[in-house]
Amino acid sequence: MNCAFAFAMTDLLALTAPLLAPACTLGSVTLSWLEIVAMGLALWMVRCNLRVDALGWPLAIASSALYALLFLHSKLYGEAALQLVFIALSAWGWWQWLRGRAGDGQVLRVRALVARQRWALLALTLAAWPALGLLLARMTDSDVPFLDALPTLGSLAGQVLLARKWLDNWAVWLAVNLFSLVLFATKGLWLTVALYALFALLSVVGWRAWSAQLARPGAADG
Repeated sequence: MNCAFAFAMTDLLALTAPLLAPACTLGSVTLSWLEIVAMGLALWMVRCNLRVDALGWPLAIASSALYALLFLHSKLYGEAALQLVFIALSAWGWWQWLRGRAGDGQVLRVRALVARQRWALLALTLAAWPALGLLLARMTDSDVPFLDALPTLGSLAGQVLLARKWLDNWAVWLAVNLFSLVLFATKGLWLTVALYALFALLSVVGWRAWSAQLARPGAADG
């Protein structure tokens, strides 16, 4: 790593270390204040997304900032960097839901990808996976670079689809959340594991809720 970047990272980790102070213990699992607050904001965000409520986007920004710190401390650098991208995408998504337009110039509504678009998205994600995995392996000290890389890419795809109100974002999030369960379990982030198990369930709920809106023209303007 670049020396200046390494020193800045060390300072950031030292400065935010108190946020990892134990808040409570559930059995043999100790939970930090950082993880608890990040989880609460994330759950509130998903609730808003289910209802196509634009409030979810500022909540996503706050939650992503906290998760970036948590993942940095866990040496999940791909996931940490992803949170920074999420902050930028959330600002864009917020604007899209408030002011964005579809390709036909109409206000954004819930809509679905066609089969060709779905296959193209899958192919692009799988093609980029080994490249990002190798980058993380060479540029960071992550001990799970390829496990880290796949949900990182999937999350980017899901976030873009969500911002443009594509129904298929929920299917992408379901796959990402299920895969992330394994990743976070390897790091002992058990509250986050529980959160992502809940996210997986909510992805199914989201698919059903948005599908219902898709069947009701004019009801999904958000």
